[in-house]
Amino acid sequence: MSQKELEEKIIQHYQGEEKMMILVFAQWCVNHEIDPEELYLRAYPRQSANPSLKDAIELTVPKEEAGEVDNETLLGVLSLFGNDDLAFVVTEEIQKMK
Repeated sequence: MSQKELEEKIIQHYQGEEKMMILVFAQWCVNHEIDPEELYLRAYPRQSANPSLKDAIELTVPKEEAGEVDNETLLGVLSLFGNDDLAFVVTEEIQKMK
């Protein structure tokens, strides 16, 4: 495998993992009756609509059919990908729930 092929494989793997992180975020929002796009825009107000988030929202299931997404799990996944701003607004929402 050439260096270029290896780099492409690593990028594809990262992108797949990133999509899973976005899906976890979107499902957590659905489970807590929070609009994922609104929450995302609070964290990143200068960004336009996120196509990956839209795709993930389409893959979510109603909260009655979904498994629980633990708050700490979501925050851990967001931190793995450096989404500190999003983790901050999620933490604000968690505090409101208490």
